[in-house]
Amino acid sequence: MGCDFGAVSDVEMQEHYDEFFEEVFTEMEEKYGEVEEMNVCDNLGDHLVGNVYVKFRREEDAEKAVMDLNNRWFNGQPIHAELSPVTDFREACCRQYEMGECTRGGFCNFMHLKPISRELRRELYGRRRKRGGGHRSRSRSRERRSRSRDRGRGGGGGGGRDRERRRSRDRERSGRF
Repeated sequence: MGCDFGAVSDVEMQEHYDEFFEEVFTEMEEKYGEVEEMNVCDNLGDHLVGNVYVKFRREEDAEKAVMDLNNRWFNGQPIHAELSPVTDFREACCRQYEMGECTRGGFCNFMHLKPISRELRRELYGRRRKRGGGHRSRSRSRERRSRSRDRGRGGGGGGGRDRERRRSRDRERSGRF
């Protein structure tokens, strides 16, 4: 028995994706620590398809997630988690895709990020700003959905040894699975 994607509306696809995103995001926060940013690639190329990038607030949380997730499976496939050298996801994203103009399509070597709904982004990331950080509790009612885009966070300035130390620390903080 297969899934007929022709019979699934864009709204239903977005709802399904939002549920997946919320489930992964919530599990990462509950088991490992505060998630600063999470991105899912919409690319088709072998090296990017299905990739989920999670940036934790603390590097120890990313290390614990990588160790734990490498012993897990998702949808019948083993999870391959590793720490990523990418600390600013915006630098790895395809600018043309964000403008709706990427001619390379799903096989582009830059990340095409699949957006979550505006409501879900507000729920997952917005509460943290109001409360000043910390963990969120999970609630299961997710019926409202619309399309939106998560822009991520920028990096800081600086130079010399301090910048290299930050880069090394940030590299350890960004877990990929």
